[in-house]
Amino acid sequence: MRRADIEVTSAALDEQPITASRGVVLLADCLLDEVMEQDFDMIVLPGGLPGADHLDNDERIRNKLQQLAANGAYTAAICAAPKVLASAGLLQDRQATAYPGVLDASQYPATTLLNQATVVDGKVITSRGPGTAMDFALQLIEQLVGVEKRQQVEAALVRV
Repeated sequence: MRRADIEVTSAALDEQPITASRGVVLLADCLLDEVMEQDFDMIVLPGGLPGADHLDNDERIRNKLQQLAANGAYTAAICAAPKVLASAGLLQDRQATAYPGVLDASQYPATTLLNQATVVDGKVITSRGPGTAMDFALQLIEQLVGVEKRQQVEAALVRV
């Protein structure tokens, strides 16, 4: 995202450093409470467990997702995090993807689950897992700033 000159703000649920599912420690730019009143063009939820569970159990995240979606912003999630979008009601009558087994089709019958790397349905973007992260990031760039910028960023990544 930053390679595409997109302003990014990472926000943490609390003051603790974020330990990702494989032990990588991340420091957010700010706390979620500091940006709850701000408007954004997109909110992107990272995957992995138990992080996606923490997001899913936080009412502030659900409220922010619903608020941004109602205002026409993009909502996006990868790996296990699409379940947070589902819990917030944002996958209702949409196509989506997620890490295998994260979303139970019987629990979300109005969501069409696809076995694709990345799915864009309106302003909802989902991606399958760690192996699809680059496709996901490039799709986010394309949605926000266009296909030309996506191609520019992708070319510099030397993916082929």
